[in-house]
Amino acid sequence: MTFIAKPKVAHPSLPKNALGFTRRDYEGALSTLCAGCGHDSITAAIVEASWGIALEPQNMVKLSGIGCSSKTTAYFVSGAHGFNSVHGRMPSIAMGANAANRQLSYIGVSGDGDTLSIGLGQFCHAIRRNLDMLYIIENNGVYGLTKGQFSASADIGTRAKKGETNFQPPIDPVLLAMTLGATFVARSFSGDKQQLVPLIQAGLKHEGFALIDVLSPCVTFNDHEGSTKSYAYTREHYEPAVHADFIPLEREITADYAPGETLPVLMHDGSRIVLRKLDAAYDPTNRSAAAAHIQERMRAGEYLTGLLYIDEAEATNEFHAVNATPDAPLNSLSHEALCPGAAGLERLLARYR
Repeated sequence: MTFIAKPKVAHPSLPKNALGFTRRDYEGALSTLCAGCGHDSITAAIVEASWGIALEPQNMVKLSGIGCSSKTTAYFVSGAHGFNSVHGRMPSIAMGANAANRQLSYIGVSGDGDTLSIGLGQFCHAIRRNLDMLYIIENNGVYGLTKGQFSASADIGTRAKKGETNFQPPIDPVLLAMTLGATFVARSFSGDKQQLVPLIQAGLKHEGFALIDVLSPCVTFNDHEGSTKSYAYTREHYEPAVHADFIPLEREITADYAPGETLPVLMHDGSRIVLRKLDAAYDPTNRSAAAAHIQERMRAGEYLTGLLYIDEAEATNEFHAVNATPDAPLNSLSHEALCPGAAGLERLLARYR
């Protein structure tokens, strides 16, 4: 995977945060995703959120798996630590790193395929163990790197690029996370930066597992075979001299609407989704009521967005509390503290006899 570095040029009048950094200091490599991809809007929101809370770049850990979404970590906070894992296994890497150093801020970026298909078991156990991290799902309903097959989040009735219709019910990561006991659950839209930025900031500050499911349109595989301007139709009716591909320029889809309102959003392929933003009367601390409200709006064909559920009580099941991890990073401890010795090892082994 090749990444292109951005020129290190910044205007001297750019605003700075409490650390003296500009937004440019929280950027990464140039994106190689399709023009207009919602994932790049999420990257911009992460940059803005990190700059806004004056997060020290060297204290951030970025983790991802495989897929278009997993390229995102290369595009923000170039001064952070990073690890691109194998498909669906990002939570395991996050767990190991978190256990070794609890003083860093962990942000995992994954896709609906990486999370809800091959990585579903890993995702569930990260929630169950209340891992201290922000987990962002860039949810577009398709496998972008393998030509747009349905993912586990595709809605019933969705048509694929080649015209197939999906008849399988989707896995909703928000309802799943709430069922498994997640203490911070949110959903947003990649084009609603005004809502997404503060959600990311809150998720980074939350102690325990924080999930943000972000609806992020795919500009390449949301078209359908019936169009004479689609990629499938063009390849079927023309014989190219050499194989080439072209991704048309699309404008970023944005949304600006008030709390309590619904907003229909037109996707690049002509389909439409309906967003509803939570109003001030919504209680995000009532888990059962929140789940019921989410399901009610889903039956009406609406995606409820905002902070859907949060438990601010001190978590006794938080990952570090349960496993009694030390406050100091493991690499700063002495050999004597890390090595139990022969007698200590014998006591540990006796527990399993």
